[in-house]
Amino acid sequence: MHNLPYYPVMKYEWKKQEAALYGPKTSPQLLTIPNQQFFMISGRGDPNQEDFADRTGVLYSLAYAVRMMPKSGITPPGYGAYTVYPLEGIWSATDITTVKDKSTYIYTLMIRQPDFVTPEIAEQARAITRKKKPHPLLDAVRFDEIEAGLSVQMLHIGSYDNEPASFAKMHAFMEQARLIRKDEAHHQEIYLSDPRRVEQHKLKTILRYKVKHI
Repeated sequence: MHNLPYYPVMKYEWKKQEAALYGPKTSPQLLTIPNQQFFMISGRGDPNQEDFADRTGVLYSLAYAVRMMPKSGITPPGYGAYTVYPLEGIWSATDITTVKDKSTYIYTLMIRQPDFVTPEIAEQARAITRKKKPHPLLDAVRFDEIEAGLSVQMLHIGSYDNEPASFAKMHAFMEQARLIRKDEAHHQEIYLSDPRRVEQHKLKTILRYKVKHI
């Protein structure tokens, strides 16, 4: 019997394998976003308040319940080691890029899930979380798919309050490319930095608009 070399299974790293989606430049770019599935929870109000943190925490509890399923004795078909995806948010307001009153914000927070996750696996994750880390907001989380399509995105570095400067660059890019927003009331943000650990001027956030050609 020959001793075959051992090749460890590599963990799926979204930063590397999906660099086109999660590694944008600090200037606007046009790309097509594929269908993606998420744990999602909606809310409203100032994101600096406790309610926002609670909703974020519940999403991460579910995301890690899926990630750690093999340790709970469940290995879903197609499962492979991976890094949990970052927190995202869809922000809803007609003029959120300039609104100063954060108590008026309406949002949907999301954490993307790998392709092997089905509605049944999502419910298993909810059941696991309910036992290990119960929370009243668990039942407010839904598992759903988003079809993004043609989008303009760029990397914003700095405070969230300074995002309007980056949005202005995106609008200028869209005007030159003869693009308009598909939905004036929504934009998407992907948080690559943890604001509890990273100084505000170093925060990295992907800003994204759904767009269409004029």
